[in-house]
Amino acid sequence: MNQPIAPKRETPSRIVDGYFASIGWKPFAFQRTVWRAYRDGYSGLLHSATGTGKTLGVWMGPLLKWLQENPDQTKWNPKRPPSVRVLWITPLRALAGDTEKSLRAPIDALGLPWTLDSRTGDSKQSAKARQLRKLPTALVTTPESLSLMLTHEKLLPQLSQLEGVIVDEWHELLGTKRGIQTELALSRLRALNPDLRVWGVSATLGNLDEACSALMGDRSQYRVKVVEGFKNKKVKLESIIPAKMDRFPWSGHIGTKMVPQVAKLLESINSTLVFANTRSQTEIWYQHLLKQKPEWAGLIAIHHGSLDMSVRRWVEDGLRDGKLRAVVCTSSLDLGVDFTAVDLVIQIGSPKGAARLLQRAGRSGHQPDAVSRLAFVPTNAMELIELAAAQDAIRGGRLEARPLLEKPLDVLSQHVVSIAIGGGFTSDELLQEVRTAFAYRSLTDDEWQWVLNFVVRGGESLEAYPDFHRVEVLDGRYQVTVRRTITNHRINIGTIVSDTSMQVKYLKGKTLGTAEESFLSKLAAGDKFLFAGRLVELVRVKDNAAYVRRATGKPDTVPRWMGGRMPLSSEMSDALRYRIEQASEGKLVGREMKALRPLFELQSQWSVLPRSDELLIEKVKTRNGYHLFVFPFEGRLVHEGLAALFAYRLSRLRKQSFSMACNDHGIVLQSPTAIEVEHAVTAGVFATGDLVEEILLSMNSTEMAKRQFRQIARVAGLIQPGLPGRRKSANHLQASSNLFFDVFTQYDSDNLLLEQSRREVLEQQLESSRMRQTLQRIEASRIVVNEPPRVTPLAFGLFVDKLRERVSSETLADRVKRMQEDLERVAANSS
Repeated sequence: MNQPIAPKRETPSRIVDGYFASIGWKPFAFQRTVWRAYRDGYSGLLHSATGTGKTLGVWMGPLLKWLQENPDQTKWNPKRPPSVRVLWITPLRALAGDTEKSLRAPIDALGLPWTLDSRTGDSKQSAKARQLRKLPTALVTTPESLSLMLTHEKLLPQLSQLEGVIVDEWHELLGTKRGIQTELALSRLRALNPDLRVWGVSATLGNLDEACSALMGDRSQYRVKVVEGFKNKKVKLESIIPAKMDRFPWSGHIGTKMVPQVAKLLESINSTLVFANTRSQTEIWYQHLLKQKPEWAGLIAIHHGSLDMSVRRWVEDGLRDGKLRAVVCTSSLDLGVDFTAVDLVIQIGSPKGAARLLQRAGRSGHQPDAVSRLAFVPTNAMELIELAAAQDAIRGGRLEARPLLEKPLDVLSQHVVSIAIGGGFTSDELLQEVRTAFAYRSLTDDEWQWVLNFVVRGGESLEAYPDFHRVEVLDGRYQVTVRRTITNHRINIGTIVSDTSMQVKYLKGKTLGTAEESFLSKLAAGDKFLFAGRLVELVRVKDNAAYVRRATGKPDTVPRWMGGRMPLSSEMSDALRYRIEQASEGKLVGREMKALRPLFELQSQWSVLPRSDELLIEKVKTRNGYHLFVFPFEGRLVHEGLAALFAYRLSRLRKQSFSMACNDHGIVLQSPTAIEVEHAVTAGVFATGDLVEEILLSMNSTEMAKRQFRQIARVAGLIQPGLPGRRKSANHLQASSNLFFDVFTQYDSDNLLLEQSRREVLEQQLESSRMRQTLQRIEASRIVVNEPPRVTPLAFGLFVDKLRERVSSETLADRVKRMQEDLERVAANSS
């Protein structure tokens, strides 16, 4: 144990100031504000830019308070540490180890007799068993592990002693079911200790008041303070612009032709994080960088959430110690991790949001007075406009808000079972407690009774099946007594729903990580694929594991993981339309926009660059049929709904069949017959109308609701993946979910989980509220209909996306390259 760094008679404030001086820092005013607020019993939200000292801003509050209560250091006994005082909730279990090290540093430096530990899905069973007997003074955990702790009645007396809970990176949990899970857990902890302090830590957030309300729940009985630190950290954004800019850009080739330029930049930098938007992309970029620079083997690494914990920790330690030149990663290194050695961040492809770009930039120069550097690598030319738009949003302080979820009953059902396992409850007491969570403030008595009926009897349609009678009512108290039910619930607790995963292991047993069953099930023995930065060959699948060996040659495929698609934010959409309007006026501000001058000039020559108050529609006839290109610039999710809606409305005006594709910038409808768009505009094809009803009619809403219901059924406990080593297949889970959906639809049409699935389809998959706003904007805009003689630069990416549907003996990349060359020849002859 280190000796205290200050004399025994020093005041707590001077002791803390001495610690800051020992690490070369001086406390900021916002940090002292949080410390005083914590001491005085306040809860609150600390919002400050990435890398400006947020961790110490909240962590030193509990330490200072303990120092004030225990000034006599001669009575400190490390063999008798204080009982549990603080929970630190982190959104990613991959962050727990690094967070624990950051929190331990001041404890050791000050010589405090505190114990500190972590509890996540990665923790050893021996550590979890030890914690069930006695919790450490401070515990780092995740929302899932916290919910799991609430199922152990023996822990409740210790949890009732908690003084404070700190929720790190609250902006990442906000607006998600994991955030709702956290809200419910906090409502339980507040019920155990009404004087509990709760502090959130956040950066890059546009709706602070809502974020604070969601964290605090019923604020009437709490003193709450929002503290803002550094709103703007010094950020230097630059872009790596291709030597030759495509005038006909398309997505899908993930920008690997930029590898030589990225490698050249890495040569001049000591330590770099290379962010990609998907795990598949990290695997591909890592391999291409190694191929470009074979001598970097051992100096560059890969990091994403599907890699084994031992791999991730090795990479994190290498970054922290400055031993790695570069790490290719996903959002697994997006948050919280303090790597002061990182000099530069490289972003591959558009991050689709200004807040995400700013968050990632903050991973470099991770100190308050340092400049954060980010280099942007476009995967196609259009993404340069998105970068310019993101810079505008950052400069204007227009960061994305995180929309909140309203009372998802699947999460509530899971929580109710957790509390029933963890000692049980009475209906009135738990209802009052649940309503203190912000998401459930408007929960009705009928909805509450439905949830109770669902967990006790399986609802109206499952009452005859004992397996769904999870909770019993004994003398008015709701409890779970069946050991099998308790075990299944604890193993499957949480709201992260993905395809069933399988371990990927070497034949000799070393685990590389996990891949989704839907990917591995399509492979045959001998197939080669990239994983954990290696080329491996599948040998066999056995006992829920895929056994592989090292391979040489070229990969047959790359793993695909669900959840990699990021939609364009509304703030980015607004800024994107403004940048295109500037280009239409010949104003090209910044390197990115100037690099696109040839594309803009050709677009203007063949069609038009739309203003912000215009909607551009292009009609193009090719040998494949008639194409209608529409450019709202509102993001892929909105465009998917709009495409189906427009096709539905057009087909009602005139019997006609359509196929469609969309991207973040626009929509293409294709038909074998001419599309009379001018008449359709007059007839109200862009009117808001009865939007929800028409969306449901225009799309296969039943199938979409079925897919959404699979997630809800998992969270609510209707279907369970099974026990470790005996996991059910994805096909089995899908069939079970579909069966429940059909049964409820036929025999229990008022089932609230069915209603929730439809609501989530509208709001989360189709963004119906944003669709309505888009239609209202279009109704107020001038419609510009052009008939260019050929596919324009803006339309080319959509045309390629439509082309993907047709099977060809040649690769898509080869086909697109030939099309680009043909169009370039036409453009050269017409200029």
